[in-house]
Amino acid sequence: MEAITEKSANKMNGFVAIALVLVMIIVDIFLLRSGIITENPQILWIFIPVTLLIFLSSGGFLIVQPNDSRVLVLFGKYLGTVRVSGFWWVNPFTTKKLVSLRIRNFQSETIKVNDLHGNPIQIAAVVVWRVIDPARALFDVQNYEGFVAIQSETAIRGLATEYAYDSSEHDKFSLVGNQQEISEAMKKQVQTRLEVCGVEILESRISHLSYAPEIAQAMLRRQQAQAVVAARTKIVEGAVGMVDMALKALSEHNIVDLDNEKKATMVNNLLVALVSEVQAQPVINAGSLY
Repeated sequence: MEAITEKSANKMNGFVAIALVLVMIIVDIFLLRSGIITENPQILWIFIPVTLLIFLSSGGFLIVQPNDSRVLVLFGKYLGTVRVSGFWWVNPFTTKKLVSLRIRNFQSETIKVNDLHGNPIQIAAVVVWRVIDPARALFDVQNYEGFVAIQSETAIRGLATEYAYDSSEHDKFSLVGNQQEISEAMKKQVQTRLEVCGVEILESRISHLSYAPEIAQAMLRRQQAQAVVAARTKIVEGAVGMVDMALKALSEHNIVDLDNEKKATMVNNLLVALVSEVQAQPVINAGSLY
């Protein structure tokens, strides 16, 4: 496939071209008047070509709005692109195809795909893009807007399968826990796919992410269980540290001499008091009557 290289089209200031057309109109009127007065039919050989030239020239005017462009094609051949906004005159036989250079948003549909662990999830994304090469956008793909939509959704599907929805391992990325990194990876993937059509990706970000309805409740219970386990682990670690600190303090200050059996009882009581989810009720031993 022949690659299209963008180039600037030849153009003339539209106001200068209008002045020239007005001059030709004046000349044409003068020729017509002279022919009628002198009754000289030879003047028609000049009048008719000038009239045709005036009508043909009027088809060369175009207005380019800011952040718009016009791609010029002459009988199937690419002549160039007019990017500069303003009023211009170009070859009147060219086809002038409008390509917007403005920034656009593409909101993907919510699609269902399996993540890295095979869990079905629902995901959607927003892609911010713009055309930077109008010639390639028109000639290298059939429909560049549809191409952007399809390739963006394909990239989103591919990215979702490379990462887990959520990961308990801190050294691994997940769709939920590392959204900034995922957005950068998605932007690179979409940009790679759309390089061929002269499109630049400015931003790509996940707009919707959830488990599929059929596993949403099960995954919610799993997340709750993981949260409970993590919390209890922290509580146990803290309780063990506090018990160790208490035993060391009692020993260093010679407050009480505990044998192994009494230490085991004390450790048991302290752990129950610190780890229990219900507030512990102390029992005071006032001593024995006998």
